[in-house]
Amino acid sequence: MNIRAKSFLITAIVYLIALVVSVVGAYQLIGSHQWLIVLTGHLIATVVVFIASQIYKNSSLYDPFWSVAPIPIAIYVALWPESTEVNIEKVLLILIPIMFWAFRLTVNWIRDWDGLGHEDFRYVNLKAKPFAVLIDLFGIHVYPTLQVNLSLFPIYFALSVSTNEVGVLLYLASIFTVLAVFLELVADEQMRTFRRDSANKGKTMTQGLWAYSRHPNYLGEILFWWGLYFMTVSIDSSYWYLFICPLVMNLMFSLITCQMMDNRSLERRPEYADYMKSTRQLILWKKN
Repeated sequence: MNIRAKSFLITAIVYLIALVVSVVGAYQLIGSHQWLIVLTGHLIATVVVFIASQIYKNSSLYDPFWSVAPIPIAIYVALWPESTEVNIEKVLLILIPIMFWAFRLTVNWIRDWDGLGHEDFRYVNLKAKPFAVLIDLFGIHVYPTLQVNLSLFPIYFALSVSTNEVGVLLYLASIFTVLAVFLELVADEQMRTFRRDSANKGKTMTQGLWAYSRHPNYLGEILFWWGLYFMTVSIDSSYWYLFICPLVMNLMFSLITCQMMDNRSLERRPEYADYMKSTRQLILWKKN
């Protein structure tokens, strides 16, 4: 068995253990607020993955957690609502975009991951600082989990406590969310095709969607999380204040993730500075 296949096997076993341990732990809170149960299980699973990351000395073991963990969370909230009955039409309109997003992102990770022999440069840089273990636990594992948990929070209201009325606005919001995932898919495929061509080695991708945005894949990701919010307020506009959930995700990508990727590209390709001057960070609109 090669290192890549072995790495996938290890990851699958770790995630299965994380699921079982988190379910057992969260079950102790049955009868409490449903999202407290979700948050508890989410954090327990995160700690299990963190322990495995320490054992294998590779925090990239956490990478698929971003897209895998929301699946059982969404299913649990949809099928065991707290104060409303299950409405299959509403459940499908909300779960289909989430499952599509999770499937696409997980498959993307499978296609690109080199295995436990490689660790994301962002994690390497963060762990080079003092208090590496604490940074690894809270910065690389716990913070992203809390970020995803907060951004998923609107679906609790949409699926578990809101009325079962389904209107045209929910259909539109669901379509918007699916299109956001398609934007990610197209951007990633364009980049993958560009990188396959050996003639492009060391060059900056400036074609397709990347001619208009430096990070169109992240734009799609951001719009997906706004889509979850739009689906919620399309059912009940009284939850308008939940905009803070996707907004925090929006800020994380625009102020942290995109900045890190831009700095990395500048270090490796000096001409990237010209690309930054002519192309916006996220919005698909060329600079004058």
